[in-house]
Amino acid sequence: MNKKLFLLPILILTFAAFAFAQTKTNDVIEKQIKTLKVEKNVTVSYDETGGTSEIFVIGKDFGREQDNRAGLNGFSFGMAFFYAGKILNAAPDTINLTFWAQTKKPRFAEAHNLTIFAGGETLDLGDARYVSRQAEKTEYLNFKISRENLIKIAKADSAKLKIGKAEFQFTPEHLRIFAALVKISDPAEL
Repeated sequence: MNKKLFLLPILILTFAAFAFAQTKTNDVIEKQIKTLKVEKNVTVSYDETGGTSEIFVIGKDFGREQDNRAGLNGFSFGMAFFYAGKILNAAPDTINLTFWAQTKKPRFAEAHNLTIFAGGETLDLGDARYVSRQAEKTEYLNFKISRENLIKIAKADSAKLKIGKAEFQFTPEHLRIFAALVKISDPAEL
């Protein structure tokens, strides 16, 4: 009986330390962004009115050669996820992934299924929630990507995507941003 009473406080402290270690404040996230040298691509912000934080990622254009091959003026992507308050308590299950295509005429209106080839695996992300803003000459292709698939892309030496009929190769910088987001979005990864 004495052993159980002795072990109880130790167990409580261990679980408390474990629970505390599984969170990450926005300040810690900002420092991690700088440490990973992705501050030009990744931001964390807090909205006082809604009481939510957002981690937002912008990937650079895929490059003139790839854009031209797809008949586009530009093609880039962004990722984001939200969480309550200023403390990330859990890694997100899904992350918003958006591609935007700058084009004089719509290229993805008819076909906008996304398949990513990474690390020898084929990841079918399905059809986009498609939006065309002709005044901006931009098409937006919105997807949800699972954390599991995000990790597969981040670990790949190379990855490419097929959206509609167009194919693009992720650059090493893109893959570095995916890897950084995996770390930043995991409260246990400091």
